[in-house]
Amino acid sequence: MAIFTNFLRSLLLTIIFSFAAPMLLVGGGILLLSFIGYFPGLQELTEAIATQIIDFLATFGSGTPLRGLFVISLTCSFVGALFDTYVYYRCQILRIDS
Repeated sequence: MAIFTNFLRSLLLTIIFSFAAPMLLVGGGILLLSFIGYFPGLQELTEAIATQIIDFLATFGSGTPLRGLFVISLTCSFVGALFDTYVYYRCQILRIDS
């Protein structure tokens, strides 16, 4: 039973971190672009890059960038959960074989 609770804890942590990673990455990128935009001559470049990121997110969110970010985060979370489940299964198989 302890192995099952360890698996659930690992799965929950993987889901949370896999969900948060794209949000932090995209949010940090947009925040970095906004700070770089304060340098003279770089405002147009950073605006163009931020606009492209927002348009990319809006593509996945049916026109809403925030919804697109949630869709990408949920997808990463699902893939992380599948990977964690595979690793747990593989660990159990290797433990039985040895």
